[in-house]
Amino acid sequence: MKKMTYALILPLVVVSGLVFANHETINDPSKKSTSKPLSASERKTARKKWEATPDGIKYMEWKASPEGKKVFAGAAKIRKHIRDYSDMEAIITSLSLPPGSRLGFGMMVKINDEDYILSFGLENSDKNYLNFNFNNEFEELRNLKVNDKIIIRSHNVSHSPKYAYPIISGDYVELDSKIIYKRAPRKGGC
Repeated sequence: MKKMTYALILPLVVVSGLVFANHETINDPSKKSTSKPLSASERKTARKKWEATPDGIKYMEWKASPEGKKVFAGAAKIRKHIRDYSDMEAIITSLSLPPGSRLGFGMMVKINDEDYILSFGLENSDKNYLNFNFNNEFEELRNLKVNDKIIIRSHNVSHSPKYAYPIISGDYVELDSKIIYKRAPRKGGC
């Protein structure tokens, strides 16, 4: 009887020890490494290091070129509206983006006699082929026409050497006092 008890208890002890040891390594927060944000001097050093790479050199040359200066000047013209998330009146000049662009859905607009790319990002459509339900978040934007006057708001303007225009992220679009697009807030983020 004693031998049988030991025979039953020994595997139980071994298995529970393995489970406990594995549990500690997975859930022990003190062993996980957390990355600290870089200090200002570390960011400056990393930036200098990147600027010495071939991509960094090309970017800095573009930034100093007349094309780069034009893009930065265009972005500076709307910086206050971006910072304040205020209305900007825009006229649609083209319903497509420049050839070869990889910005997703977007269009070209003119704000205060300056051309911009208005980008909304990749399409996120819910397609249900059996019920013929094509719910697309950009559906109302597709009804816009060239020369339509719209009101836009954005939180971000960016630039890239690939494009000859500043890139405005489309967060809000209004046509004739009717909201036709409003970006949904990110899930799980701030």
